[in-house]
Amino acid sequence: MIYSAEVTNMCPVAKGAYHGPAPIPEEGKWVQAKEIKDISGLTHGIGWCAPQQGACKLTLNVKDGIIEEALVETIGCSGMTHSAAMASEILIGKTILEALNTDLVCDAINVAMRELFLQIVYGRTQTAFSENGLPIGAGLEDLGKGLRSQVGTMFATKAKGPRYLEMAEGYVTRTALDDKDQIIGYEFIHLGKMMDFIKKGDSPADALEKAKGKYGRFDDAAKYIDPRKE
Repeated sequence: MIYSAEVTNMCPVAKGAYHGPAPIPEEGKWVQAKEIKDISGLTHGIGWCAPQQGACKLTLNVKDGIIEEALVETIGCSGMTHSAAMASEILIGKTILEALNTDLVCDAINVAMRELFLQIVYGRTQTAFSENGLPIGAGLEDLGKGLRSQVGTMFATKAKGPRYLEMAEGYVTRTALDDKDQIIGYEFIHLGKMMDFIKKGDSPADALEKAKGKYGRFDDAAKYIDPRKE
């Protein structure tokens, strides 16, 4: 280490009391985090690319400083899905410091990693006060039984009004309107369940019917419309 002449000529003065870093909450414990291995927690966060054309929701489950589980969900440009595929391979097994300083292919995923890093190292995780945190695999609970992201897709114009295209329940096939043309419900297909039925041997037509559901006052409608065609 190189010291300037001014520092070299200074007389030494003893350092006072050292109390260490402030403890942060981690998985039901208060921890004085001094090294990467002192960090644990599960949390979620959102990132976005510089032109703001896409976003990433990232979920990380960190144990003893190592990323043991990652859920990467993206929406926006088509290239983000391939970036997410690569990021899922890159993230696991790295320390959170390594992941912060690794190119995760997509700018939105990199920004999400930055935001999660801040949450995790400052003790703001979802599991800060949950004893022992959550097991590896807990991220899948966000996706439900069909293992699909919760997506909301709506389109609307002043001239023709709103069109519900996809809800958390699934792909919207029909919208129910009352006698004033106001939306009062919708029919949907849970695509995850539909694919599960097909994999079990059901015909596509049977799987489609079994995966259908409806929401609201769908049966009381004055008329029904296909939101993608009408």
